[in-house]
Amino acid sequence: MTEQTTADAPETPGAPAVETPAPPAPQERRKLFAALRWNAAVLTFAAAGTGAAYGITQAERTDLPGLSTRNDGRWAYPALAKPTLPPGAAQPFAMDNKDGIHYAALPQLLLPAPGGSTPDTGLKLEKDQAVSVDTFLEEYEPTTRPKMKQGFTDDGLRQIAARGWTMPDGTRTRIYLLRFHSSGFVDAFEGCGIKMNLNGVNRIEGDSDWSKVKNDQNPPDLADVSLFAEAAPVGDEDLKAGCVKGGDVQAVVLQTRKGKVAAVPFHQTVMLQDQLLH
Repeated sequence: MTEQTTADAPETPGAPAVETPAPPAPQERRKLFAALRWNAAVLTFAAAGTGAAYGITQAERTDLPGLSTRNDGRWAYPALAKPTLPPGAAQPFAMDNKDGIHYAALPQLLLPAPGGSTPDTGLKLEKDQAVSVDTFLEEYEPTTRPKMKQGFTDDGLRQIAARGWTMPDGTRTRIYLLRFHSSGFVDAFEGCGIKMNLNGVNRIEGDSDWSKVKNDQNPPDLADVSLFAEAAPVGDEDLKAGCVKGGDVQAVVLQTRKGKVAAVPFHQTVMLQDQLLH
């Protein structure tokens, strides 16, 4: 990724050079996927009650299936909890809410930052994690922004919330949640996919690491999840992008890093955000 990318986290003067981590071994990717698949089962079990835990997301838990005491590179996220709904409001995708309308406040649906991270001070947040349309569009090539902005006006965008953080290895994560008036508008949104024109990125393609994981596993239904990676040649920064559709909410997950974005924490981040929306 070239230096055109906006709002990069500033480098700390005198900080040691960051070494590119070796890609995780296939067996470690399998362990992560099994752990997250188990989390999804916990989510289904807990879906009936507000305030119930979504699943265990700590890095090391030997008392749960699929988790290892060995560090495979996953991040230590806090346990996720279902947001509190207004009295009488239906859960997303319940029998009486098949369109997946989220009645919780949008910031409650944002994945929390993992342990060891620092907030991304370059992300222009407003009150309650809100960001403006213009701030979100800074992630895209300038030539595409006017058309996208008009599309938001025409196609039922209600609000955008975001969270960003940087890890000690220099990996920068930005998660944007776009709430529309209905799932139909989410389906029509073209700003997250193989044709997305991200700022400073020549071209993106399907994430080959994700394809290998799916081929090696029997994954749960992930029809609403798509993962992409920056195609070679890559500039100073590597980029991976995750797209999650959840009813009336579209999640856009972006990770960048000098060198290479590690596969395991990227997949982990996208899958956990998917859980929060479902």
